Amino acid sequence: MQRYGSVIGVNDEKKAAYIRLHADVWPDILAMITACNIRNYSIFLREPENLLFSYFEYHGSDFAADMAKMAADPRTQEWWSVCMPCQAPLETRATGEWWASTREVFHHD
Repeated sequence: MQRYGSVIGVNDEKKAAYIRLHADVWPDILAMITACNIRNYSIFLREPENLLFSYFEYHGSDFAADMAKMAADPRTQEWWSVCMPCQAPLETRATGEWWASTREVFHHD
């Protein structure tokens, strides 16, 4: 199992819409997350900075293939088209990232 954390901004004027979307995530999206070996997935909101922190655990054996599977799914693409306008990617993110990856510096079970 591998833990992943990432960060992105949320547009203040779209924050309420983003929260509503995630209060009732489409069942197809939840099924795809599970099918791609992602477990224990959470998104946290830090206010007043309007930062979202995402955490999940990957339980598969080919992260790149599972992420490609998710990205190719038409329903996931539709979900992203609704969520992405609410988000404000960090200028400091790596090339090719939407959510900026983070480095784990501590963990305790």
